[in-house]
Amino acid sequence: MNDSKETPDFEGALKTLEGLVEQMERGELSLEQSLQCFEQGIRLTRECQKALDEAEQRVDILLGKDADAEPEPFGEAGDESAD
Repeated sequence: MNDSKETPDFEGALKTLEGLVEQMERGELSLEQSLQCFEQGIRLTRECQKALDEAEQRVDILLGKDADAEPEPFGEAGDESAD
């Protein structure tokens, strides 16, 4: 993985994910290529989930559900125990 790349916006990440799924569904990739696509897909999924969580938090603040709330940074996926 290359962390030096700029994080794509939510829509860009979704479009990339869709492309990865299409590639993998065609079944024309080698095992190594499939694993690379899968790894990239997992990374993008986590980025999308983080963006959704942050957007939900902002909406909650704007709607005044917790007037004193401020956005908080989220931990990496896997830092939390499974429900």
